[in-house]
Amino acid sequence: MGLAQVWSVALYGVDGIAVEIEADVGAGQPRTHLLGLPDAALHESKERVKAAVRNSDEEWPKQRIVLGLSPANLPKGGSSYDLAIAAATLAAAGTVPADRLPTTVLLGELALDGRVRPVRGVLPSLLAARRAGLTTAIVPVDALPEAALVDGMTLHGAQTLAEALAWLRGDTEHLHPAPPLADHPAPEAPDLADVVGQPEARWALEVAAAGAHHLLLTGPPGTGKTMLAERLPGLLPPLTRQDSLAVTAVHSVAGVLSADTPLVATPPFVNVHHTTSIAALIGGGSGMAKPGAASRAHKGVLFLDEACEFGQKTIDTLRTTLEEGEVRIPRRDGIARYPARFQLILATNPCPCAPPKEIDCICTPTARRRYQAKLSGPLLDRVDLRVRMRATTAMANAEASPPEPTAVVRARVLKARQRAAARWSAHGHNWPSNALVPGPALRKEFALPRPTTALLDRALAIGALTGRGADRCLRVAWTLADLAEADSPTHDHVAAALQFRERRAL
Repeated sequence: MGLAQVWSVALYGVDGIAVEIEADVGAGQPRTHLLGLPDAALHESKERVKAAVRNSDEEWPKQRIVLGLSPANLPKGGSSYDLAIAAATLAAAGTVPADRLPTTVLLGELALDGRVRPVRGVLPSLLAARRAGLTTAIVPVDALPEAALVDGMTLHGAQTLAEALAWLRGDTEHLHPAPPLADHPAPEAPDLADVVGQPEARWALEVAAAGAHHLLLTGPPGTGKTMLAERLPGLLPPLTRQDSLAVTAVHSVAGVLSADTPLVATPPFVNVHHTTSIAALIGGGSGMAKPGAASRAHKGVLFLDEACEFGQKTIDTLRTTLEEGEVRIPRRDGIARYPARFQLILATNPCPCAPPKEIDCICTPTARRRYQAKLSGPLLDRVDLRVRMRATTAMANAEASPPEPTAVVRARVLKARQRAAARWSAHGHNWPSNALVPGPALRKEFALPRPTTALLDRALAIGALTGRGADRCLRVAWTLADLAEADSPTHDHVAAALQFRERRAL
């Protein structure tokens, strides 16, 4: 009879919990019992592990095997427990020593021939293991670049189960070491100089980048709405180390992380098709929900092209996410939480027929209203900037001066962001952008003189603006002041912010 303990990790969203796998090998009918609320994929691991052990020239115990996954009341799923289950079983049977197991976490799916296959969520799993006090990790070789992002752990990569078992027996040569972290050059972003004309939209894009504001672009096809949206990430500052790890963890769980550049160091850009379902947009799926496009765009840009073609229920699911910066999806097995602090860029045509010239529109007033109603009032109330784009003309192609490139505009954006961050931090706050400043702080701690906000008061009095809309106008006004290098917004800045909001974009 023997007993052994091994560690693995259960993921719930991007939050990980260390799972202790206990193996008891004793007298009884040769049978394997798996306890601890396993799902179907984990329940099948018994047969996968048994075949992998036999095909690795090891002997599977011909006794009664009981495998307990603790905490026992926590649902567990996936195939990442295979390697840990194999090590626990063989250690309990006395085939391999258990000396190195108490401080080691093992992650990996086993193929029937003993190969260790990569799994999702290695980065958040190792972060959870480090918090639990584990100091060593064995992961699939393909996941080593991602695992190397975690500091303070000794990392080993296993290509086969035999290599992992050899390490447990004291062999230090077969496992693969973690590669050194390499600085990968940021991918070249599209240049803003490619966009012809559209001075109002270009200015709105700069304001959106400087304050992390949401933006709605409306205009006929071919006016450059998509081109402008694609150039917004190039105007944003690079991600901090903490933000990079948070974004990388989401991409790891979603299974979209690149093996060549495991660390996401630039703001992501996620373009969502209008046929996207609710589950694909905010997350979902059977069992524990997977991250959707909103979470993959965390700390970056979520672009909804042809926004009025989306189902209203689908696009309205973003309303709570825009306010809270987080997606919470309740399931039977628990609540999956994914970060989703992104900039929303909406692009739409003014009507279903969308002619190059508005005078040529053949849509009835009812059809236009029905089309525009796809963007509900509560959703539009959360969009700070609304711009009506003009059709490109021959005059726009012959501008007196060439349009500004991304590098020039980005320099102004970074300077405005630095001014904002310095201002808020000087008052003891940690708001990275103007868009995240709470409304009560704008109205009390950073209240503007009454003559400066007279236009907002008038708009509130006649019902043209909501309380949320007034707060968002104040945030845009602070961003305009930062771009103008002013100490605080003036009456003109507030008027411009209100004009961005009141301008009929639909």
